[in-house]
Amino acid sequence: MAAFVCYSKCGTCRKAKKWLDEHNIAYEERDIREEKPSREELKCWYEKSGLPLKKFFNTSGLLYKEMKLKDRLPGMSEEEMLELLASDGMLVKRPIWVDKEQVLVGFKEADWEVLLQKL
Repeated sequence: MAAFVCYSKCGTCRKAKKWLDEHNIAYEERDIREEKPSREELKCWYEKSGLPLKKFFNTSGLLYKEMKLKDRLPGMSEEEMLELLASDGMLVKRPIWVDKEQVLVGFKEADWEVLLQKL
């Protein structure tokens, strides 16, 4: 079953969850604070997504801003970024949809409509 990785207090996550429910798409919900993604999971998701690793960072989050990651990320290696993402679920952009074929990061209704219509 597909995983819907989210944070319950996040408005975008609530919007995505409502959309999934309205479209009768089955998923297993996983709270990113209670069960943060491991480095291995993040590496797998990153490779499957085809996105640059920096797209996995929650750039609007307080922790991202406090750590001044906008300035630090360009000089970091892939390994350093993965370790950092795995250190705290609040650094990870959400929601994340993970199934056998794809990984979607963030919620853009039009994109999800196209990519998840076959489910």
